[in-house]
Amino acid sequence: MGQRYRQLGLDERIEIARLREAGWSGRRIGAAIGRSHTTVGRELGRNSRATRAWPGGYAPARAHGLALRRRRWDGRFKLVRQPDLRDRVRQSLAMGHSPEQIAGRLARDAGRTVISHESIYRFVYHRSAQKEYWHRLLPRAKSRRGRYAKRGGSPASFIRQRRSIAERTPEADDREQPGHWEADYMLFARYGDNVLVLHERTTRFTLLDQPPTRRAATTALRIAHQLRTVPHALRRTISFDNGTEFAEHHRLHRLGLQTFFCDVRSPWQKGGIENTIGRLRRMLPRKTDLHTLSHKQLQAYAQRLNDTPRKCLDFQTPAEAFLLASTGALQT
Repeated sequence: MGQRYRQLGLDERIEIARLREAGWSGRRIGAAIGRSHTTVGRELGRNSRATRAWPGGYAPARAHGLALRRRRWDGRFKLVRQPDLRDRVRQSLAMGHSPEQIAGRLARDAGRTVISHESIYRFVYHRSAQKEYWHRLLPRAKSRRGRYAKRGGSPASFIRQRRSIAERTPEADDREQPGHWEADYMLFARYGDNVLVLHERTTRFTLLDQPPTRRAATTALRIAHQLRTVPHALRRTISFDNGTEFAEHHRLHRLGLQTFFCDVRSPWQKGGIENTIGRLRRMLPRKTDLHTLSHKQLQAYAQRLNDTPRKCLDFQTPAEAFLLASTGALQT
């Protein structure tokens, strides 16, 4: 093993300040105190910057205090002390996993708590990590913690044979019984670009499709096509907002699906799919040109979403949970 790096001490910082005042170069100072000239240059550059409370210049006592403070801060972060864990967390963030999902999956795999999601957030939002733009790897890529303002609801439409979501079976509300779906469109900046999203409430399993139009008849046919291969026991209900693209919902009754609609301006009543679309936005931002996106690429995004561990599933993936539900449905 190589020699362990030794931090600069106060006496060395005093000597650096004295020799620098005498006009010595960084390379000559390094040779005099037995340090690399890059160490001297980094020390002078880091601790000489002007701030609102400091006019600039190198003061050894102040520089030593700053170094101790940085060391205390860095010692708080497990990800600083464990490079292998840091690399694994960064790789998972790059795959679109949230800190809570990462922490939960690590705990599930190791049989113990490896790191908390709060520790990951604290590291990501500390100034040392922000220099490397770790926050851009978060699902919503926010530069600071906190909630964005909530936006308004959906417009109302008259739809034939419309049934309120209040009439939906209670088993769909508590998410204990699989087979209850939600559907919505994910819209993009270019007119006519849209992705049809289907979300199963219990397993959080997601299906994606790209219909040529949002016409009601086309929408109903594409939903039926997506769900036709799903076991009958996993086709119980499906819920929509009040958009006219779902006006032909009654065609889905042939599959044994009961159809329901949210109350006016109440998208939170199908919060599962709203959350799913929010997750998809990181992979498919609003400015995405869907004409450059193949069907295979779209399904890869769906697979990536379904292979992401979820806290609500005890950190199973939606694909694993849906497979178990499908197996149980076929056996019964």
